[in-house]
Amino acid sequence: MPLTDIQLRQLKPREKDYKTADGGGLYVHVSTTGSRLWRFRYRFDGKQKLLALGAYPAISLARARELRAEAKTLLAEGIDPAAHAKAEKAQQTALTEHTFEKIAAELVDKLRKEGKAEVTLKKKEWLLDMATADFGRQPITLITAAEILKTLRKVEAKGNYESAKRLRSTIGQVFRYAIATARAENDPTYGLRGALIAPKVSHMAAVTDAKGFGELTRAIWAYDGGSPSTRAAMKLMALLYTRPGELRLALWDEFDLQSATWTIPAARTKMRREHTKPLPPLAVEILRTLKHETGSNYRAFPSSIARDKPISENTLNQALRRIGFDKHEHTSHGFRASASSLLNESGLWNADAIEAELGHVGADQVRRAYHRARYWDERVSMADWWSDQIQKILRKGSRSDEQPV
Repeated sequence: MPLTDIQLRQLKPREKDYKTADGGGLYVHVSTTGSRLWRFRYRFDGKQKLLALGAYPAISLARARELRAEAKTLLAEGIDPAAHAKAEKAQQTALTEHTFEKIAAELVDKLRKEGKAEVTLKKKEWLLDMATADFGRQPITLITAAEILKTLRKVEAKGNYESAKRLRSTIGQVFRYAIATARAENDPTYGLRGALIAPKVSHMAAVTDAKGFGELTRAIWAYDGGSPSTRAAMKLMALLYTRPGELRLALWDEFDLQSATWTIPAARTKMRREHTKPLPPLAVEILRTLKHETGSNYRAFPSSIARDKPISENTLNQALRRIGFDKHEHTSHGFRASASSLLNESGLWNADAIEAELGHVGADQVRRAYHRARYWDERVSMADWWSDQIQKILRKGSRSDEQPV
């Protein structure tokens, strides 16, 4: 006999759970705690199955019967009501929980745990802020290529073509992460690759000829301005030609002056792997002198303004400006191009050894191990040779026709 509202209200808990049927597979499950839960029992594909419909009185008797009728309609169409309910719930979750903003934040957190440099993460967050301002709260599955392009065009309109390109790439990274975690099925940025204005490629300014490098070297060693950190960093950039951030953020415990090596931690290298560089005697001498002056600080190149912070890349570039090299002639990053060009032009060194010293070795694990083992001795000799060339330049004084290689 079908249930009535009066009967439902009078259902009381017992020592054990029990069931009271309404008919047609619908019944109320009464627990020992007094909760009254609607259940629909049915058969699908030859198996007995159960569908939870909610709790009484939130789900009334009339509504429970409607849900039973809807479930039976699905069964008549060959659809499993439980699977259908699960799919609808997943869809609703996707609309409310799987927003672009939440997935982007999750991706950044993942990259941070993987050890990506904080400066890289800050750039990603800055780019993603532009995207989330426009469509961050939307479900990621509902965001279209047209919406993304509209955001990219805003950046382009300001003449920031490189930023627009990077923004498209970063948004695409969020979508690919969503696909990998089963919360999206496609990346709409893929079709936008040809839609943006291509930025002009601008290489870092660098002195790459022997005569110019000689003039630059003499100017650096003659420079008596700035702090001890700045003067030492300028000389070491010429000697070691690392990336500016790798040097200026260095800590004293990374240097082993006894064995003449510097181990740059993976978190600070572009390739995200530890990179050890041989230190020629002149570099060791500069570091020993600097340590005597600033050694009480854990940073090798502390700022003279805030001792707990390192010198900035702008500090190095300003020093270059002061010794007569403007931004179109040479930058702090340009020392790498100077060394690469002149070392290759010398014809004395294996090109792969030069690449290994620059930290350009490919990501393949076997090839990386091969480079470290095969070229270390050559890199030590090359570092000493490069240091000798710099010292020859300095010994020649102001003779501008001298060649460092």
